[in-house]
Formats: sequence, structure tokens, C-alpha cells
Amino acid sequence: MSASTSSCEVTLDNVAEILKNDTKVKLAGVDVDGQLRGKLISKKKFLSIAADGFGFCSVIFGWDMHDRTYFKELAISNKENGYQDLVAVPDLSSFRRIPWENDVPFFLVSFFDPETKEPVCACPRGLLKTALSKVEAAGYRAMAGAEYEFYQFRAPGDYPTPERNASATAAFLQKNPVEALPALTEGMFGYSLTRPIHNQDYYYGIFDACEQFNCEIEGWHTESGPGVFEAALQFGEAKEMADKAGLFKYVVKSIGAKHGITPAFMAKPREGLPGNSGHMHISLVTEDGKNAFLRPTPDPSPPYPDVAHLSDLGRHFLAGILTGLPDIMPLFAPTINSYKRLVENFWAPVTVSWGLEHRAASIRLITPPTASAKATRFEVRVPGADANPHFVLAAIVALGWRGVEKKLEIPVPPLSKGEDMGGASDQGIRLAKTLKEATVAFMRKDSVAREVFGDKFVDHFGGTREHEVHLWEEAVTDWEVRRYIETV
Repeated sequence: MSASTSSCEVTLDNVAEILKNDTKVKLAGVDVDGQLRGKLISKKKFLSIAADGFGFCSVIFGWDMHDRTYFKELAISNKENGYQDLVAVPDLSSFRRIPWENDVPFFLVSFFDPETKEPVCACPRGLLKTALSKVEAAGYRAMAGAEYEFYQFRAPGDYPTPERNASATAAFLQKNPVEALPALTEGMFGYSLTRPIHNQDYYYGIFDACEQFNCEIEGWHTESGPGVFEAALQFGEAKEMADKAGLFKYVVKSIGAKHGITPAFMAKPREGLPGNSGHMHISLVTEDGKNAFLRPTPDPSPPYPDVAHLSDLGRHFLAGILTGLPDIMPLFAPTINSYKRLVENFWAPVTVSWGLEHRAASIRLITPPTASAKATRFEVRVPGADANPHFVLAAIVALGWRGVEKKLEIPVPPLSKGEDMGGASDQGIRLAKTLKEATVAFMRKDSVAREVFGDKFVDHFGGTREHEVHLWEEAVTDWEVRRYIETV
């Protein structure tokens, strides 16, 4: 914990003492798009609801990322139930102070049904908790690490706002084409030591704020692309990593706003350039801290040489992810734009594929002899930076554990070294090319998604993705107008 965040455990018994010098508290929950939705309340109000929660309008699960109600009403928030309140219960273990907002206390909340008191089916924190419960009941803990790439833009100087904040970008784009928006820095400068100096206060400000806000960065550098940074968050328990990943975006956007910079976590902001990945690393450990994916002694006759050091549990977990991957794609690639990243020849996975230290595959296996034994894990490379980290980890854990329970076998051989996806040795099926295709697979009656997450969640989240597709199919793009306005 940082100096600005209490290192003691927060409980109902001591929370009033911890907040004794405060007058207000900020609360936030996570919606299906991974956005934080919350409010500032008085300390008196917070202390009165800390135990049992408070009413929070269910509309945050009834509208999209721009507060537009879904074209068809879904189960959680609708006319029939009067757009009722949900019960939002603060998670006291999530306590932080926001360093860039004068150390105001901050807590995450989870959402519960007011009648059944069960977690709301679409609550991202609740879905992950449910997925992890099976793993934990079997005596394991899931560990995770997240990596995010993101572009950054700054509106030209003749589009200032009174505070010269990132909203200038939105104002600029109202009257200018997207390609006219300047990147924070130009050129391809991956791993540059000098490029961050161009925006030194911003660059170091993010690193320091993440440390203080308990979503610590392990590695922080420029990535190949104009104005692109990449952050690897500090490895930890999966149930905390999802929160930290979401809060990392909150830090970046907040610090960016103070510098007039717009960070873009969308999957493919620029045509012809690499997209923004949101790779997730996963492993299981036993109660005594041993890596459960590691095989104590190498298998002398493995089904594939790549898994010689991978335990039986690890093999089944890998098989579970590979088998279920096509059916949960909207959780890894949730927007129309997501599928512009998942194309051939851009180091982005496009098939059900895996391989030892294979960075072109959907799942990169990391084991000895190329990695240390304690670092044995899977890197799931399909998700983009636009994906909701709670849903990503919930899907990985749920699919992997399904593989363990069913003792599934790895469905395809590994990609050969030097072999790209889609090549002669790639026997994996092609992943969905569009959100519409992915959503159809996700929502079909016999999908793996329904098996591991249940109908309520699939119907709700699938409905939100149908909404995205509906809006896209009605949209007229700049590309269409430029191409056809004079020629047809």
C-alpha cells in the first residue's frame, strides 16, 4: 500500500476511525462495458450504508456506454420493474484514497438483486467472484497479471477548453475527421527511453499515481506506434487484478484529463497500425503457494513437446480455454472495433491456437525450459484493451476450470515455431470476424457460455452486444460517404 492508502484492514468496526478526518467518500461500481459508475456521498451517508448497502439505479445495466437505452429492454432494468434500484454494497477491502483528488476515500461496490439478495447476473465483480468460487472450493487460488497498450491523443492548441482538459478532443472531433487528431508523439518508438521525456510529468504522474492508488505498475514503456504506451500491472490474485486493471484505466484517464491528453483503449484506433491488446496472464497455485500448472518432473512422453513441463491440471485448464474460446468471444472482444484488431499479420490471434512461447497464438504457454518454474502460466492474448477485465478473467477461469472438471484434452496441436496462425500447421478454427458473428455463437442454445455462466447472464450481456451491432448496422461512416458520394 502507498503512503496515501491505509495499510490496515478496513472493517465495519474500524471504518469510522479510518475516515475520522474525512467529510466525503467516493463510490463506484463496474458496468458491463467496464466503465466505473459512481457518486460522491457524505461520510455520514457512507457510514450508514457501509454494512447493508444503498439503492443504486439499475439503469446503469439498462443503457450503453453513452447512456443510450438498449433498443430492446433487458431483464435487469426495464419498464416492467420500474427501472428499480439495485442494492450496492461497498467492498471495504477495496479502500483506497484518490491522490489526484486530494486523497478522497474511495470504495468499489458490488450490485445485488433487491429481492433475492443474489449478485446481479451482469455485475462484473459478482461474475468473477462466482467463477473463482469453484477454483477456491477445490483448494486453489487464481493468480493473474494484466498488460494494456493504449494510444494517446491531444487536440490541437486552437481547440482549448477552459481547463485545457481532454474534453477538447471530443470538441475537435465534432468538426474534424478522426485522422486529423494528432497523436501525443509521432513515429514508431517502441521501448524508447527518450520519447517519454516529451511528456515527462504525465508519464511519471501515471506511474506514481498507480503506486499510490494500489494498482501498481510492474513495467511501463512506450510501445511501437505513435503515442502508444504499454503497462504491465503487478502480478497478484485474480480477484484483485480485475479491480486493479479497471482502476488503472481510471488513473490514466484522470491524469490524462489534467494534461489535456485523451488515452484511447479502443482496440484499433488507427488503420494500418497495430491495435491495443489487453493480454491476461493466469495461473493457479495450491494453498501452500506452489504453482499448480507446473509438472514437478518433465513428462518423458508428453502428447506434445510443448507441454512436457505442464501438469495434468494445467493441460486440462488449457484445453478448457481452447475448447470454449469461440463461444465467449464477446467477453474478450466486446465492440465493433475489437475485430479490426483481430486480423492477420498484426501479431493478433485469429484462431483457436496455442504454443510454447508463441506470441502469434491465442494462448502463449510459458513454462520451463524457457521460463522459470515458478513463473509457469498462460498468457491469453485474444482480449483487447477495450475488454472488461472482470469478464475476461471470469471467462478464463470458468473455461479453464470446466476443462479441469471434464478432464478435457487439448483439441489442437501447438503452432510450430515460426508458423503464423492460419498457416498449414494451424488446425484451429477461425475465431469470429465480427461482433455479430461472435454474439450469435455466444447466445446460441448450446453454447459453452451458457453452460459456465448461465442463461441470465448470457441473455443480458448478449443483448447488450446485439445493441452495439444494431447501432453499427444503422451507422453511415465517413469511409462510405467518401467512397460512394460521387461514384455510384
